[in-house]
Amino acid sequence: MTVAEYIANQLFNAGVRYVFGIPGGPSIPYMEAFQSAGIEFILTSDEASAGIMADVSGRITGIPGVCHATFGPGATNISTGIGGALLDRSPVIVLTSEMDDTMLNRTVQMNINHQKLFEPLTKATFRINQTNVPEVISTALRICREEYPGPVHIGLPADIAETEVDESQVTLRGVETINHMNDSTSIVSLLSRSRRPLLAIGLTAARLGINKELVTFLDKYKIPVVITPMAKGLLSEEHLSYAGVLFHALSNYLEDIFQKTDLIIGLGYDPVEYNYESWMPDVPLIDFNTKQTDMPEAENIVQFVGPHEEWFDILKNLNAGSIIFEQAVVKGIRDEMSTVFSGFTGHFGPVTALKILQEELPADAIITSDVGSHLHLLGQYWETHGKGKVIMTNGWSGMGFGIPAALAAQITRPDATVVCISGDGGFLMKAGEIVTARRYKLPVIVVVFSDGELNLIKLKKEWQNLPVYGTMLYQGDLFGADMFLGVKVLKADSHQSMQTAIKKALSLNEPVIINVNINPEDYKWLIVRR
Repeated sequence: MTVAEYIANQLFNAGVRYVFGIPGGPSIPYMEAFQSAGIEFILTSDEASAGIMADVSGRITGIPGVCHATFGPGATNISTGIGGALLDRSPVIVLTSEMDDTMLNRTVQMNINHQKLFEPLTKATFRINQTNVPEVISTALRICREEYPGPVHIGLPADIAETEVDESQVTLRGVETINHMNDSTSIVSLLSRSRRPLLAIGLTAARLGINKELVTFLDKYKIPVVITPMAKGLLSEEHLSYAGVLFHALSNYLEDIFQKTDLIIGLGYDPVEYNYESWMPDVPLIDFNTKQTDMPEAENIVQFVGPHEEWFDILKNLNAGSIIFEQAVVKGIRDEMSTVFSGFTGHFGPVTALKILQEELPADAIITSDVGSHLHLLGQYWETHGKGKVIMTNGWSGMGFGIPAALAAQITRPDATVVCISGDGGFLMKAGEIVTARRYKLPVIVVVFSDGELNLIKLKKEWQNLPVYGTMLYQGDLFGADMFLGVKVLKADSHQSMQTAIKKALSLNEPVIINVNINPEDYKWLIVRR
């Protein structure tokens, strides 16, 4: 096999069916090899979107997402999406064209050192040659899926694609087993003595899909649960133990629980989303995870590293009979939040727009959200009912995430209703991907909360009593027309027009934009100051 054919076949055998990116001249043999192997090359409008789409593809399927970029500017562009895969913990392989050996260290157009570029953004970076291709591909596929999942970069020299692979030098390594020294005695002691424990559940738990084990555990140990934003949907919002989402809108109401607890139990909690010390009271912490991670400097913190099945075995040392937990406290907090949110539905603002979306969309819809004030609101307010899925970026938190994330979700789940909720700032960053949606006939609904400003930055300036400037995006209507890049734009500026727009969008089997004109003033009363 040629190098290109070998890589294509190995990716296909690993379950890969799509490669996202923008090609350059040296990419052509790989594109042909991908097609022959049964892998579709998805052309994006910019390389950062390709990285995001690979990230979300990997999250949804568990199969490594694959993206590709050419030399220099292609590589630097795609690196933004790769940073997301690193800090949002998604298995990704990023391929970039590189100069051949004779020109690698010369002064050449578009030439930079890709290994140095991707070293801080990936779990590993490689440059292939004829003899190391099998080992590099095998190793990359393994590393990107190991805990924590993340991206691996592979550089493809421009002159190597059509040379033959030499498999005689390959040495394939298995997964290394690491024995962790866990202080089980201290953990059991803390669990047995606790009377008011609190579960804090995070990104790793959501990725592992511990829903059933969690619900079974809570049926016996009826203790309150808080979750981080990217764990949204792991536990139904109607569950009696569900208290709310950390960091997002109205999360200060959760302090009533924090003040009463005597032990925090972290389950798959990843501090890349929200550090423990940013919210937890001065009580002991037991952190159950798949790998050791950095913790606050305190004596009353114990970590347990191992598979999630072992987490629940150890948690049986909680004394169910002596736990003091009033479900009325959790219900009271949820009711307070609901009352506050309801107070903002008497006019057409962001809460009303989300309320109508929740009512009109199918319960199992996949929602992707861009970064901004609307995300803080969505993360707390939206109800998944244990059926829907909310996809966001919180470890990386890069604007422009929403649209490419929705496209990847629609490609990997073609029968799903996929809706992107974006601010106008994030929309403008990735507006070109509307053409990508057209090209591949992806019926995503892109809901743009148009307020003409970078509202979250404006709020942060106001919190510091600073003059507000550099946050206004435009004046007047964002679109000013009923079509944008060949896609219908439906306007919503009232309860009735919002309902009408959603119903119309759902009836069309094509990409649609809903331009939601809102007043952003509500945000300053709902977003928690940090």
